[in-house]
Amino acid sequence: MIPVGLSTAAVWPQPAGAAFEAAAELGYDGVELMVWADPVSQDVRAVERLSKRYGMPVLAVHAPCLLISQRVWSPDPAERLRRSVRAASDLGARTVVLHPPFVWQRRYAEGFADLVSSLEDESGVAIAVENMFPVRRPLGRGRSVQVTAFRPSIDPTDVGHRNYTLDLSHASAAHQDTMELAKRMGDGLTHVHLADGSGLPKDEHLVPGRGTQPCGELLAHLTRTGFTGQVVLEVNTRRARTAAERAELLSESLLFARLHL
Repeated sequence: MIPVGLSTAAVWPQPAGAAFEAAAELGYDGVELMVWADPVSQDVRAVERLSKRYGMPVLAVHAPCLLISQRVWSPDPAERLRRSVRAASDLGARTVVLHPPFVWQRRYAEGFADLVSSLEDESGVAIAVENMFPVRRPLGRGRSVQVTAFRPSIDPTDVGHRNYTLDLSHASAAHQDTMELAKRMGDGLTHVHLADGSGLPKDEHLVPGRGTQPCGELLAHLTRTGFTGQVVLEVNTRRARTAAERAELLSESLLFARLHL
C-alpha cells in the first residue's frame, strides 16, 4: 500500500507534536516533518521522541527553505540541505523535500543540481525537488505582473533531477496541468503533497476534493502506475476554530486519499 502521511505544517499554528498526535489518532501512516520556526521541528532528538511516543514514523523531512526559515540551522542554504539529509537519516526518513533555489541565491543555484545528486549518492536519501508557483508583483493602478522567485524556474523538470515532489496546490496557483506535470516527472515522481486549489494565484492548500485540481485522478494514476513513494497531506487548517474542527478536516483529507488510492 502507498503510505499516507500528515505534514506537521497541516496543524499550523500548532507545534509539531500536535501533528504526531493527530496522525496517530486519525490513522495516518506517518508524518512529514516541516523544519521551520517551531523549535521542536529543529530538534532531531525531540522529534525522535515524538515519533516513538505516538508510534508514528517520520516519512519525510521538509528542508527549511521557506522565506520564514532562511536562518533555521544556518544562513547557508547548502548547509541547511546537508542538515536536512542528516536529520532524515537519523530519523529513518527516506525522503527530503526541497524547493528550488531563490533567484537571489546565485551561487547555491549554480551548484544546486550537483549538490542534490551528490548528497543522494552519499546518503541514500531521496531529495525530491518540489514544483513551485509564481507570485504577482503590483505595478499600481490595479495592475500587476507575474514573476518567479525561483531559479531557473518554478518547474524542477526544466533542470532534471532524480526525484521530485508534486504539490497540487502549487500546480493550481501556477495554472499548470497537474497530470502533464506528473507525466514529465515520470519515474522520478517520489513524493506527493496532496491538497487542492481553486486556480487562484496563491497557495491555498485546500482539503482535497474542495477545489478544482484532479486530486482523485492523480491518486488513481499513482496506484495504476505502481508508485512506490509517499503521499502526504499538506492541507491548511489554520482557520479551524477548535481541535475537533481541525480533526474533521484532517480526517476528511485522509478518507479522500484512502478512497482514491
